[in-house]
Amino acid sequence: MAKQRMLQFVSVEKQMPEKRAADARAHDFKEIYGEFADAKATEQASRCSQCGVPYCQSHCPLHNNIPDWLRLTTEGRLQEAYELSQLTNTFPEICGRICPQDRLCEGNCVIEQSGHGTVTIGAVEKYITDTAWEEGWVQPIRPAVERAKSVGIIGAGPGGLAAADRLRRAGVQVTVYDRYDRAGGLLTYGIPGFKLEKEVVLRRNKQLEDGGVKFVLNCNVGDDISFAEIREKHDAVLIATGVYKSRDLQGPGSGAKGIVRAIDYLTASNRQNFGDSVPEYDSGELNAEGRKVVVIGGGDTAMDCVRTAIRQGAASVKCLYRRDRANMPGSQREVQNAEEEGVVFEWLTAPQGFAGDPVNGVMVQRMRLGAPDASGRQSPEVIEGADYVEEADLVIKALGFEPEDLPALWGEEALEVTRWGTVKANFRTHETAMPGVYAVGDIVRGASLVVWAIRDGREAADAMLDAFDATSTGVAAE
Repeated sequence: MAKQRMLQFVSVEKQMPEKRAADARAHDFKEIYGEFADAKATEQASRCSQCGVPYCQSHCPLHNNIPDWLRLTTEGRLQEAYELSQLTNTFPEICGRICPQDRLCEGNCVIEQSGHGTVTIGAVEKYITDTAWEEGWVQPIRPAVERAKSVGIIGAGPGGLAAADRLRRAGVQVTVYDRYDRAGGLLTYGIPGFKLEKEVVLRRNKQLEDGGVKFVLNCNVGDDISFAEIREKHDAVLIATGVYKSRDLQGPGSGAKGIVRAIDYLTASNRQNFGDSVPEYDSGELNAEGRKVVVIGGGDTAMDCVRTAIRQGAASVKCLYRRDRANMPGSQREVQNAEEEGVVFEWLTAPQGFAGDPVNGVMVQRMRLGAPDASGRQSPEVIEGADYVEEADLVIKALGFEPEDLPALWGEEALEVTRWGTVKANFRTHETAMPGVYAVGDIVRGASLVVWAIRDGREAADAMLDAFDATSTGVAAE
């Protein structure tokens, strides 16, 4: 019976949740996709072919049991679908919203490859977990046994929070230290609300806090507390700081007023949407309203910036990227959404300098694609004599992020880093060369996806639990 409900891709077309019209959504920071109704979620889940080798699952960093929870959704067993989803993913409702499914699970769906259009995995995943919250199926964290072991986690982003959740459920005493005043890292302050409404993140933060995770916020490690002190307080330490140092632009005029970092711009926007006092936003320094905005970069952060600028009421928004559309690293869905909202993409262009101070233009070089580089992508080459000036009075640098120099910041020369500045850690256990110190997420991988940070955090938590079990059976709290 269950089998007959599946394999409907031959008669049911792919359909995404309804997307709000561009002219309506471009004026607010609410999520742009609606929610599947129960019947529509069931219908779309039924398109799954239940293939013998599920490439969607193998190409998911968390190896989510996608075919199984799609089948359960089709059978109306939604609570079981949620419980199965939660087994492998700490934050499925977040991944359902922000994962680049077109590059991961959906992009490798067998029926997508055969020309029938992928199963809308992310939208169903979001629907399952949102329903679970509404129905009260998401259970509070209540460890069966409390352990005396303690872990300090530096960084309240997805990697740190995923580890905190897993450790706390096992009864470990967990304290999370973070530089910001709200937990969530880039989930809270980097990703705009039109992709991830903040209540979704705050709800998980509250679940962790209610479950016994202690948060020490507004805490800069190295200033407010030393790394050595954190090690002294805990049986193990997890470094999950992410990467926040922005790659910079060189060239004449690169220090002009009006040229800002993407992380500063997005953080100011998110804070303003929280209702915080943001002087840099109020002054116009980090506010695109009425301005000619140029964003430099082609990744997901650049897409977040251009779409934020539209919502702030920019006079115009252009994105410069040195390769073509097919070779850009950002999600193609995000590019399409941005174009619908009025963003203009200038492909095969690169800045060579800036005019004015405050800035009034970007000096642009036209590019063409040449021979492939070491990664297999075609390298951009300058077209001589094709330079021009792009008018701009706000330039946002979205060229990616690099790690901060943690050994120097924390006074810990024993913390080994790679030549790129990322922390060296075992790729399975995530333990560093310092005993009892682990590291996960972007600070190890370099700037990467939220889903990889979640996987790392879960794996590191399991490795810590194994280490604790090897030395002690744990002590129940009084």
